[in-house]
Amino acid sequence: MTLASRLSSALFIWLAGGGFALAQDAPQPPIPFEGGSLTITETEDLDKVLAFNGEELARNYVVYFDKIVELNGVKVALFAVGDGGNQCGPAEVMVWKPQGGEVETATVGEDCGAPPAAVTGNSIYFVPYLLPGESEAVQVWSPDTGLEVAGTITYAPQPGTGWQDLDPSKFENIIGSFKNEAVYEASKKLLGDKLTDVATGLSVGGSPETTASGIFYASGCVPHACGSADAFMAVDPHGQKLYFAQEGDNPEPSGWPEINTWPAEVKEAMKSSMGQQ
Repeated sequence: MTLASRLSSALFIWLAGGGFALAQDAPQPPIPFEGGSLTITETEDLDKVLAFNGEELARNYVVYFDKIVELNGVKVALFAVGDGGNQCGPAEVMVWKPQGGEVETATVGEDCGAPPAAVTGNSIYFVPYLLPGESEAVQVWSPDTGLEVAGTITYAPQPGTGWQDLDPSKFENIIGSFKNEAVYEASKKLLGDKLTDVATGLSVGGSPETTASGIFYASGCVPHACGSADAFMAVDPHGQKLYFAQEGDNPEPSGWPEINTWPAEVKEAMKSSMGQQ
């Protein structure tokens, strides 16, 4: 279950690739917790302040109450706290009160977010969303042990999938095509160590479009940095070919393969979707 489906007090615009835009829609009533109350209030500069019995615990542009869970007999209140914005999930703030102690907090995630919290009987796991080419740590938190590394995961496509399995109508974002093993292997070969950079440049984008010959394509941009390293991807399932471009320091975008070798319709699609003249 995504974080978007668990936060009923907020309005979310879910974006392909695991990110979302946030919009606060109504004040949060006080939340009874461990003999007191947790509150979310708004300041004059539109910051939201999370507090316990009036004592500030966290502050940011968006603060949402998720739920209260119990881990090994300890109640833990979960909140989403962050800057908001496209493709940038909030950090997770845990609030709990040790027996005989004062209320404590712990935060997982920085600017542009943390993985959604997956709660088990005695721990909370944070499994990151991976872009093609990435490997990241899976973290686990509990009131007793704090935050620890549980292991490492690496992005991988669906085994055994080929060009014939591609269906662009099923992709909310063209990044979804990397889950096809044939596309992923061809992308690694074509892009090398640029794979994750280009995929990041596709992160904020819409559904693919299709040319008359059946080549599907889309462009996108980097979260919180549109216009800096925007990228383009086209997939030719019949010809079993890929085309990538990304803006950088030069006036013209870089291309893989070289843009002057691309079919005319792919060049036109790239210029149109990326706003090139």
